[in-house]
Amino acid sequence: MPTVAGVEVEGRHWIGGERVSSTRTFEDVSPIDEQVIAEIARGGADEAAEAVRAAHAAFPAWARTTREERARLLHAIADGVERRLERLAGVETTDNGALLRSHLRGVMPRVAHNFRFFADHLLGLGHDDFETRGHRNHVSWDPAGVCALITPWNAPLMLATWKIAPALAAGNTVVLKPAEWTPLTASLLADITVEAGLPDGVFNVVQGYGQEAGAALVADPRVKRVSFTGSVPTAQRIAAAVAPNLTPMSLELGGKSPLIVFADADLDLAVDLAVEQYDNAGQVCLAGTRLLVEEPIAEEFTARFLAKAGALVQGDPRDPATDIGPNIHRKHVDRVDGFVRRALDAGAKPLIGGGPNTDLGGLYYRPTLLTGAAPGSEILTEEVFGPVLTLQTFRTEDEAVDEANGTRFGLAATLATGSPERAERVSARLVAGTVWVNCFFVRDLRAPFGGARHSGVGREGGDWSFDFYCDVKNTVTAPWAR
Repeated sequence: MPTVAGVEVEGRHWIGGERVSSTRTFEDVSPIDEQVIAEIARGGADEAAEAVRAAHAAFPAWARTTREERARLLHAIADGVERRLERLAGVETTDNGALLRSHLRGVMPRVAHNFRFFADHLLGLGHDDFETRGHRNHVSWDPAGVCALITPWNAPLMLATWKIAPALAAGNTVVLKPAEWTPLTASLLADITVEAGLPDGVFNVVQGYGQEAGAALVADPRVKRVSFTGSVPTAQRIAAAVAPNLTPMSLELGGKSPLIVFADADLDLAVDLAVEQYDNAGQVCLAGTRLLVEEPIAEEFTARFLAKAGALVQGDPRDPATDIGPNIHRKHVDRVDGFVRRALDAGAKPLIGGGPNTDLGGLYYRPTLLTGAAPGSEILTEEVFGPVLTLQTFRTEDEAVDEANGTRFGLAATLATGSPERAERVSARLVAGTVWVNCFFVRDLRAPFGGARHSGVGREGGDWSFDFYCDVKNTVTAPWAR
C-alpha cells in the first residue's frame, strides 16, 4: 500500500464493501515534481459491471432506510472527514498540486459541509399538499436507483462529494469513477464511509480511465442517473452512451466566463477580483478569464493589475508562502501552452507571462495576461483551464454584454460596478448560470448551480439536487367516503 504525504492510501477499487484488484494498473503522478506516488488499479468493463451489480443489490435496503438514519450516517461521514482533515489535505495537495493552505482552510471543510448540508436538507425536504377539486395532491421524492458519478481532477474530493452527498441522502446507491489523474482521496473516502457505518455496496469506487471504466459504467442499463463534471467532448460521448437507456444526466462542463469592470467600479476591488482568477493555477471552471474593462479606466486598471499579479509567488503548493502551484499534468501544460502559442502567433501580446516558468521547471506555468487578441479568436472563445487571462476593452454597456455573451459557454459571470441599477440591468442580460456582482466564488448549497449553452445540462444544489437524484412523484387521492 503506497504512503502519500505520510498517509497510507489503497490503490485498489472499493466494490461491495471489499478492496478489489485489477490485472492492470496505472501510475499516479504528483504534479509537484512529476514523481510517481502510487500504482492504481486500472478498472474496465468488468470492474464497472461488478460495482454496478453491488450497488444494484444494495439499493432496495438503502432506499427503505429512513430519512433520519440516512442523515445520521451522512453526518457520521462528515465527522470522519473532519477527523482526517489534515491528512486528506496533504494527500490531495500531493495528488493534484493545489495549495495546501486552501485545502486546509476551505476545500476539506467544504467536503464535510457537503455531507452535513444534504443530510439536513433531506430532513426538511417536502412540498405542501394541495387540493384539486377536493382531491389531495401529495408530492414525494423516491430514490432513483444506482447513480454513476464521474468527477474531475481540479478539486477531486470536494466536487465528488457535491454529487455523492445528495445521491446518498436521496436513498440512492453510488458508483464513483474519480479522475485518473487524482484518484487518492476517493479511496480514502471509502475508508471513511466504512468507519461511519455505511452498508456494503451503497458506496463504490472504480478507478480507471474514462474510455474504459467510465464508458462501461454510464452505458450500463442498471444505472438510473449519471452525473458528470468535465469537458464538453466527454459529455457528448456520455450523452450518446446513455441515450439508448434514456438515463437522465446532469452535466457541469466548461466555462469561458467574463469579468466585466465598469468605470464606476471600486478599482481596488476589481483588481483583486481579477487577480483572484489565477486561483488553483487557473484550473477553475468558474474563473472569469476574460477581463472586459471600460475604456476610461483600462490603463489604470491594467497598471494596478500588473503590479498585483507580479507580486504573486509561484512554487511548491505545500509552502504557505506560495500563491500559485503547478498545473495538473504534462499533457495539460502542453495544452495550455498550445493555446498561448497560437494566440501569440495570431497577434496577441503578453503583458505578463506567456509561457512555462523555466525557473521552476516541470508543470509550473507563469500567470499570463494577453491583450490584442482578435474578436472571436480561439483564445477569447475556448476554455484554456490554466493561468491565462485575456484583456479587452469596451465603450458601452451594450458592447460589454455582447462581448460577455460572445462564446458558446455560459457557466458564470462576474461584474464590478458601483451602480445597483446597472448591476441588475446587466445581470439580467448575461447568459450564465451564476452571476457575481462585486464578489467572486460565493457559493451556497441552497442555490442552483449549473451552466447554460455548452456549460452544462441541469442544476444541482438544494431541492434541485433532490429533483435530479429522485423520481419526483405526485399522489392524487380522491375524497374518502365518510
